[in-house]
Amino acid sequence: MVNDTATPTVTVWSDIGCPWASLALHTLHAAAERREVALAVDHKAFPLELFNREPTPKFIVDPEVQAIAAHRPELGWRLWNGPAHAYPVTTLPALEAVQAAKDPTIGGLRGSDELDSALRRAFYADSRCISVHAVILDLAERCEHVDAKALAAALAQGAGRADVYEQWGTAEGPQIQGSPHFFAAGGYASHNPGATFTWTGSPYEGGLPRLDAYSTAWADELLDTLHRDQ
Repeated sequence: MVNDTATPTVTVWSDIGCPWASLALHTLHAAAERREVALAVDHKAFPLELFNREPTPKFIVDPEVQAIAAHRPELGWRLWNGPAHAYPVTTLPALEAVQAAKDPTIGGLRGSDELDSALRRAFYADSRCISVHAVILDLAERCEHVDAKALAAALAQGAGRADVYEQWGTAEGPQIQGSPHFFAAGGYASHNPGATFTWTGSPYEGGLPRLDAYSTAWADELLDTLHRDQ
């Protein structure tokens, strides 16, 4: 049984296939590790493919990855270098697994967050197809606080799917502005914190993302707020 109740918690709405969300989560985790402070992350799904009624296009993800990785090389990201046929066409199985892992008998928030980080790293750094069940479970096996066998059994019963669809319904409301959107105690709310960027035009017409600046200060400010309220 995993107990997350005593740890300051941040709720984040995001899609694993969203590079901006993955950048923000890396920033927050790195700040918590540097400061040696406890942090729990409650992941909520903002499933872009359900909103957009199509897979998130590679021609959008690739230039975003390139812009972010060039600005923040410590991420270790690179453009997809796996086979074309192995590029993830959906992130729903991965999102469902992160939700299923929240079960205290599987991993709780700690294990769920561990698995989320592993999935993002596998996609952005290692070019692994996180749409595939076997890949998800292989990554779960490597997560210290995830019971991969229990997760496999839960996924076989459809665990996580209803959560993703319920969260999609909530995310359609006005409070959730996009991926990522962070919420914490004391009324904290921030959509895509730290990033100053714009698209030069529609990506469907050849526009490219321009990352003008990225500040990591927001993560320290959030952690200050969380631990001040303890």
